[in-house]
Amino acid sequence: MNRRDIPNVITLLRMSFAPLVVWLLINERYIQALLLFGVAGASDALDGYLAKHYHWTSRLGSILDPLADKLLLVSSYGALGWMGIIPVWLLVAVIVRDVLILAGAIAYHHLIGHVEMAPTLISKINTLVQVMLVLVLVTSLSIEPLPKWLVDGMIYGVLATTVLSGADYVRTWSIRALRARAERRIDKGA
Repeated sequence: MNRRDIPNVITLLRMSFAPLVVWLLINERYIQALLLFGVAGASDALDGYLAKHYHWTSRLGSILDPLADKLLLVSSYGALGWMGIIPVWLLVAVIVRDVLILAGAIAYHHLIGHVEMAPTLISKINTLVQVMLVLVLVTSLSIEPLPKWLVDGMIYGVLATTVLSGADYVRTWSIRALRARAERRIDKGA
């Protein structure tokens, strides 16, 4: 292993946190879950900093990093949904969005060509709001119950950004696919 691999190793470590966070949540060990979720967030910031600052970016890292984030978030949402802490419809919306994006990326790759995933602003906001909701819920369960209006507002904020970012991905990648197909037709005609 060389230094360039450090961000990817940190990302793989973060991925390994997901089952433990789920176990802690399901066993109502909320303080530990909150701490581990915080460590995962810090590790995400650290691997991103190292990759950008030292130019240790890689194709593998560009795939693993968002995958690690999704694994931790979706598994946390799954545990919280299973426990009845978040509404099932929110869990379904989060999962449907991610499956839609994954299916679209696979289809684009097979039908059009190389996919270079770059998160949009609304997608980054969605991830931030999803993370904040987990933190708010687990904090409310472990340290101090937070006001219902805050929790409800966060839940609907996640729903709104989930729907908007999913729609944005569909629109953006549909336009890219149409342009790529048009360019292919022009190239064949020339």
